[in-house]
Amino acid sequence: MEPDQLIFLSVAILVVAFLYSSVGHAGASGYIAVMSLFGLSQEAIKPTALTLNIIVATIATWQFYRAGHFSWRLFWPFALLAIPCAFMGGYLNLPTKAFKVVVGCVLLFSAVRFLLPKPQEVAAHSPAIGVAIPVGAGLGFLSGLTGTGGGIFLTPLLLWMNWANIKAAAGISTLFILVNSAAGLAGNYASTKFLPPFIWVLVLCAVVGGAIGSYCGSRRFDHLFIKRLLSIVLLIAGMKLIFT
Repeated sequence: MEPDQLIFLSVAILVVAFLYSSVGHAGASGYIAVMSLFGLSQEAIKPTALTLNIIVATIATWQFYRAGHFSWRLFWPFALLAIPCAFMGGYLNLPTKAFKVVVGCVLLFSAVRFLLPKPQEVAAHSPAIGVAIPVGAGLGFLSGLTGTGGGIFLTPLLLWMNWANIKAAAGISTLFILVNSAAGLAGNYASTKFLPPFIWVLVLCAVVGGAIGSYCGSRRFDHLFIKRLLSIVLLIAGMKLIFT
């Protein structure tokens, strides 16, 4: 990668981490969108997105755990098979065209999710273990295959099915993202033995952007405006991947 391109990509990653963390997300779909717009290859996008996701999700997991918004009883059935399935998904590498279509659809789903209104709080009930385990396995495999953490799917599922309230869903999803991203990255590296040489520059940018965004987002920003802005970026990148 040329130095000037790396500079612009680093700034874009910092901004994405800043925006996503300000609304309580790790940012994998945003990192993938930005790297896709910069024309990076599948081989570079997947491990980079997973690595950045691990960094930001670690910060978020610690924050939610300290705030008391985490339930091990609800988390472990989803994570039980998700972790090995994420490893398998990370190990597999789709043909370039198939990867673009699958990831493009994930980005479009993410964009729609940001446009949906915030759900109302309702009384939550835990899912049956026989339902949570296979659901987690499917989400884990998809997260490893696409380079995301799976939280973009787990959070709305928890809310739509009334399995958790909003804060508990976020707390569970952040650790779900963390373990799936770590497993997916391990599987990808076992398959390719490759990490982009510029990845550590982007890690630094994600740390800075995530730290500042999580601070400012909790105090100053209009979350609705940020979510709409992110949805535009995701829509553009998703359409680019699918149709080019």
